[in-house]
Amino acid sequence: MMLSGLGLRCAEYGFRAVARRAVVGIHPHHGFGPGESAMRCFTMLSRNCDVVSACPEPRLRPGVYVYRGFRMDLGLPRRRLEVPVGAVTLVLGFENELRVTDVVGKPRVTGRFRSLLAGLQTRARLGEHDGHLYGMEVVLAPWAAFRLFGVPMHQLSETVVDPEEVLGTKIRELTGALASLPGWEERFVLLDTVLSRWADHGPVCSPQVVWAWRELSRTSGTLSIARLAAETGWGPRHLENRFREQIGLSPKAAARVLRLRHALRLLVGGQAPHQVATACGFSDQAHFNREFKAMTGSSPGRFLADRMANLAGPMSYDRMAGQVTSVVLGT
Repeated sequence: MMLSGLGLRCAEYGFRAVARRAVVGIHPHHGFGPGESAMRCFTMLSRNCDVVSACPEPRLRPGVYVYRGFRMDLGLPRRRLEVPVGAVTLVLGFENELRVTDVVGKPRVTGRFRSLLAGLQTRARLGEHDGHLYGMEVVLAPWAAFRLFGVPMHQLSETVVDPEEVLGTKIRELTGALASLPGWEERFVLLDTVLSRWADHGPVCSPQVVWAWRELSRTSGTLSIARLAAETGWGPRHLENRFREQIGLSPKAAARVLRLRHALRLLVGGQAPHQVATACGFSDQAHFNREFKAMTGSSPGRFLADRMANLAGPMSYDRMAGQVTSVVLGT
């Protein structure tokens, strides 16, 4: 697939070159109305680092947010802090490894992975590599991950695992097939085909769970859990059990993540910490600071300083449109 339209801007992901293949019918939540066209998008971040991003096919959306291919030869190690964002991440590595460390509290190495699967997290993790990395990433809503992967999502929450441990040899087969293809467009098409097949054969996520997750997202985690349960027609205990199965966290823990996500967006957007605390429903700035530290391992001021110091560097992009997901740290 030839790439054209250099210099144009993809409204959803903000990349600088747009592939000719259009996909239609994207859910309005992701920036387009039904029938409007979203484009597969491409960007070259530097001479030694390229990232290609694509919208999944319409029937996989809005649950599957984005595909991303990456190939880096940076020459120096890279350290990247990934904060809780309310999404599940599947990385399919073709070459080299990532080292993942839990940085909240006493730092603890989680493991070294060529491919990885991370469910919902309430604590930030640090990803490190030697500057050479090649593979693909799929970012998706937790309820969509439940349908695609067919495992209780609480098995994946608060952890990072080799996906083959959970999903078996089909992950190895998919990764090998993707790596053998000549280009990114062919790989995106294969992902569409395989994930659609998995979705067709996966468990059905409860409509009440999907609705409740979207309501928590819409209200940035501020909606009362008792009210949320009442509007589903379930009791709080039943809602919690379903959330743990199909989302991975309890509604209360999920709300914490979504409130942090909103706070990060406001903070990076220029609001002062005391303004963020008020807007996000914290009792005061000290409460906000404690929660921020507990979930990211950093103070709001330090987080902003680290982010601004590396904002224009390689791999400084955020992994989800309109969200603050990452900070590139010094080597």
